[in-house]
Amino acid sequence: MKILGIETSCDETGVAVYETNVGLLAEGLFSQVELHARFGGVVPELASRDHIAKLTPMIREVLANAGLQLSELDAVAYTAGPGLVGALMVGGSLATALAVGLGIPVIPVHHMEAHLLVTMLEDDPPTLPFLALLVSGGHTLLVEAEAIGDYRIVGETLDDAAGEAFDKVARLLSLPYPGGPALAALAEEGDPIAFNFPRPMRHKGLNFSFSGLKTAVRIALERARLLDGTLDENVRKDIAASFQAAAVDSLVEKSIGALEHTGKTKLVVAGGVGANQELRRKLRLACLERGATVYYPRPALCTDNGAMIAYAGWCRRNEAQLSASIIARPRWPLDELSPVS
Repeated sequence: MKILGIETSCDETGVAVYETNVGLLAEGLFSQVELHARFGGVVPELASRDHIAKLTPMIREVLANAGLQLSELDAVAYTAGPGLVGALMVGGSLATALAVGLGIPVIPVHHMEAHLLVTMLEDDPPTLPFLALLVSGGHTLLVEAEAIGDYRIVGETLDDAAGEAFDKVARLLSLPYPGGPALAALAEEGDPIAFNFPRPMRHKGLNFSFSGLKTAVRIALERARLLDGTLDENVRKDIAASFQAAAVDSLVEKSIGALEHTGKTKLVVAGGVGANQELRRKLRLACLERGATVYYPRPALCTDNGAMIAYAGWCRRNEAQLSASIIARPRWPLDELSPVS
């Protein structure tokens, strides 16, 4: 079975083809970073328009790289949510039109389930059940995954998502968009213990909170500025490193607590923040001490991409339907999904 996957939930246009018993045949990804950088964040209308411009040529290119014709596809999967409603409608409309035109079924995919499952594409994939830490610009979740579609959220953020906190602090530090990678790069040059930033919600269950940490950074910046309003570059580096250390510590401590709470011995980390090297280093050490194993997708699969949509669609291939209906759910709780039959 050959499935075309289309991802348009936010500011990346992703296309890929996955085939049963073969794996990923080809994929393409276009990032809108340059488009949104001048605004300091994603502009939904511009994101939707750019998806419209990029999708059709990308599908042609990916199919050519896979050595396939449109007529050889067996199904089309697309991101149905969560995400920006306009961007979701672009991908959903094209996917549904393609499927109807070809007379093949269409599969709406949950974006976060796709992140959770994408590690299965690696050479040494985890086996279910496991605990998943899903960390991105819009989500921070700890999910107990017993089987595909059988999920229980054991921890989530009460305010900012981890990636959102990275981006907001990056803006406070006058770093370019996207803020997360830029902040991580600056943090490598700073002292992570120079500022004693709080670890919010410590020893208080498995939920996360990052708004208080962000406020502490803002106050530290205000106090550190010189009379002319400038900031010593070394202090700037130290604040970046100290913030990253506090955010990573929170993610690690809650993840280890969730492993103990659920009795799981495998931790899957996915989402854009999952590419952060300091997070990977500390989680690896913490899991090693506990006798647990941590799994990551390659950095290219941490960001939004078509490969995860094609694979998640393949996992739910039994739910594929001949349909002209378009599903776009900007908000879609992960635990509303049904187990795969």
